Amino acid sequence: MNRIIDANLNRATEALRVLEEIARFYFDDKTLSEELKNVRHSVCIFFDDKYDELLFSRNTQNDVGVDIKNPTKISRENPSAEQIFRSNFKRLEQALRVLSEYGNLSDDFRYKIYTVEKKMNERFKMDIKKYLLKDKNLYLVTNSDNFSTDEEFLDRVALAIKSGVDIVQLREKTKPASKIIEYGKVIRQLCSEYGAIFIVNDRIDIAQIVKADGVHLGQDDVDIKHAREILGEKMIIGISTHKSSDAILAVEGGADYIGVGPVYKTPTKPNRDAAGLDYLKWAAQNIQIPFYAIGSIDENTIDEVISYGAKRVALVRAIMNSNDIEKTVKNLKNKLNS
Repeated sequence: MNRIIDANLNRATEALRVLEEIARFYFDDKTLSEELKNVRHSVCIFFDDKYDELLFSRNTQNDVGVDIKNPTKISRENPSAEQIFRSNFKRLEQALRVLSEYGNLSDDFRYKIYTVEKKMNERFKMDIKKYLLKDKNLYLVTNSDNFSTDEEFLDRVALAIKSGVDIVQLREKTKPASKIIEYGKVIRQLCSEYGAIFIVNDRIDIAQIVKADGVHLGQDDVDIKHAREILGEKMIIGISTHKSSDAILAVEGGADYIGVGPVYKTPTKPNRDAAGLDYLKWAAQNIQIPFYAIGSIDENTIDEVISYGAKRVALVRAIMNSNDIEKTVKNLKNKLNS
């Protein structure tokens, strides 16, 4: 009996750990990862008082089942994440049933796992980019030039993320690649921890190095088609647009979202005239993919921007230079969500 419990406890906890890593590193989903981790710990705790007894009963070298081949086992050569997900959930559910029969483990664990399996399967089936961008309406674009130290800059970005910013674009036009990478690694970790999307401006190479969720391109950067060839289908590609023809080409080219602006004249783009509210209104009426209004939008101008159809906004100075970032982010989110 103890050998049966020991084998299936190992099988269940190993499968749970594999699935937890998919949720954590493949989906970047803190909630799913936490659910699986809690089940793993709870199952271990349930059998904790039998640890020595189970270990003593273990007899791997004489186990007649060790050499029996599994005809449905997936190939170890380049299996997909979805294949690993499916095989480990089946292994987990079978092991939990055995532990229920032989070890009195509550059926609640198995029922919970059925629900988690459904959630993860839906994630594999959905368009991951649409999922990531869904309901993400407050977009921060960074600019470290006005801060005297890296620590001050990164502290402000961290506070913005913790306060509820949905997307962070690392946009550092005056910094060398080594510094952008340094920033990117820190911001990648923060975004993963708080469930924000991480985008790198312009630099496809750096986006790959720091494992960003995507890149944001300008009209004069690499075109979407070639960016997609380099980045693959799962990374987000956004592009700045300044008029309706830009937007139409971006949508036709396969952009996952567009920036619309600058709505108002902005020092961030000193050589570019404002695209204006009329273009914003046109985008709201004609563009079906997510778009972010950008350009001198702040707590004073956001109401007008929303009245012209914007549901998502991107800001630089209004957040980065705020005297109270937490309050500013909260006010902006309240306006966007009202």
